[in-house]
Amino acid sequence: MKKLKLYIASSFDHYIARANGDVSWLDLPEYYIEGEDYGRNEFYESVDTTIMGHTTYKIIKGFSQPFPYPEKKNYVFTTQSLKGNHDIEYINEDIASFVNRLKRQNGKDIFLVGGGQINQILLNYNLIDQVILNVFPIMLGHGVKLFHGIVKEKKLNLVESKHYPNGILQLKYVR
Repeated sequence: MKKLKLYIASSFDHYIARANGDVSWLDLPEYYIEGEDYGRNEFYESVDTTIMGHTTYKIIKGFSQPFPYPEKKNYVFTTQSLKGNHDIEYINEDIASFVNRLKRQNGKDIFLVGGGQINQILLNYNLIDQVILNVFPIMLGHGVKLFHGIVKEKKLNLVESKHYPNGILQLKYVR
């Protein structure tokens, strides 16, 4: 059975983006360590599927680079009726049911790209199996929360933590 893994960065006050979707704070020079990818390549090789909300998809498509996951199967959840393209497939159905079906398929794990609404929904349905949270030493004050809305109480087990010299703290939790 596939696992659903949330690999994400947040500010110290648990925002994943500014209110306008801006994530440029992730690329500040003081957070760059030459040759360090924070385990991202190893994580990326462990998945064959991505899922994300429509707002997150629009933000990713707005970057100056090509779509970052072309070799993965990509699903974007939306309430609109949209046609996909060669990069993604739009999904307009119950998120929990769809993810449960995905998890029962053979293959590698599933990368939950985000954002806050889909993170909250999947957490509340106990569908997130692992969280890798990269906490940046910055306070944004407001913006897009890591988990939007009301989150049910959950017990997670910390399985690994790593502190980087630039102040980033990586926390790995499992359900």
